[in-house]
Formats: sequence, structure tokens, C-alpha cells
Amino acid sequence: MKVCIFAASSSRIDEDYRTAASELGMLLAKSGIEVVYGGGGIGLMGKIADAVLENGGKITGIIPSFMKKEGWGHNGLTEMIITTGMSERKNKMFALSDAIVALPGGVGTLEELTEAITLKQLSLFDGPIIILNTLGYYNSLLGFIDHMISHNFMRFEHKGIWEVVGTPEEVIIALNKRERGNEEWRKIAKI
Repeated sequence: MKVCIFAASSSRIDEDYRTAASELGMLLAKSGIEVVYGGGGIGLMGKIADAVLENGGKITGIIPSFMKKEGWGHNGLTEMIITTGMSERKNKMFALSDAIVALPGGVGTLEELTEAITLKQLSLFDGPIIILNTLGYYNSLLGFIDHMISHNFMRFEHKGIWEVVGTPEEVIIALNKRERGNEEWRKIAKI
């Protein structure tokens, strides 16, 4: 199984977030789950990569050429794929992955997560989407999604597209219990 990780690149975040990212990287490696991610070397992205590598796992970074030129890439990954831009990067990440795990992050992570949800809603991605809600980081977003649903901008049934967990251990449990293609979400996408 290959899991795409979306995560923060900020190096200024609290230690609890970094600890959870490192723990997840270690658990993924020890579970034999390969990682695909944005290729960054700092923040939660760097912590995931370091932990996967330190525990004998495989990790593929996918980074746009301009980010690589800025020196934002991680050195020492199993593989680094360089793309021409952000859209190609995301498309490659989705294409190489069987599942998505979103850790806390900024607007880039939010954009990646919402695109994953949209793709699954349209039955264009069929793997599990797991949100690691460390310290309740995503509570406001999840509340806003409930607001969208209550005002009929999204179907209630689509809450089944993702799973929210609180710990790295629960990510592994969720990955192991979910199968691809459980639903044909497109059939109920129209409100």
C-alpha cells in the first residue's frame, strides 16, 4: 500500500504536532506502508520523511522544480520526482497513492485535503481519506463542513468519504480496515 501524506511545511509549529508526525512516519514504515508526499524537508513534512527513513521505510517526494531550486526539498529520500508545477505535483501524488492521510497544515494542506474529498465525492479517487486531527486541529473545518451540510451545500452521506482519527496509531488501524471502492459517491453527488 502507498499512502499520500499531506502535512505542514512550517518549522514554527508546536512540538506535539511534530511528535505525532514522527510517530506516524515510524508506524507507517514498520507497517510496510510506503509514503508519497510533497518532498519537503522541514515542518511536519520533514518529520514524516525522517521517521520513515530512520525506520527503514520507503518514501517518495514529489516537488515542483521551483521549490527544489529554493532548497525546500528533503535530501535522502527513496525517490524524488520533480514536476513542472503544483497541479502536476498533486495529480502525481493522487495517481501514485492508494490512500490519503492529512496531518495538520496550512492552506496548501487544506487545498490538497479538500481536493481529495472532492475527487472522492466524484468517484475519481477511491481510496480512504483519513484526517489526523492532532489536538483537535481540524475541529473548526469539520464544524464548517457540518454547516455546509446543514445548508444543503453538501450531502450528509458524503461525511462517509473521510474518517477522522486522533492519534497516529488510529491512522494505521483506519488504513488496515478500509478497502478501496467501498462506495460510488458520484451517484449521490447531485443534490
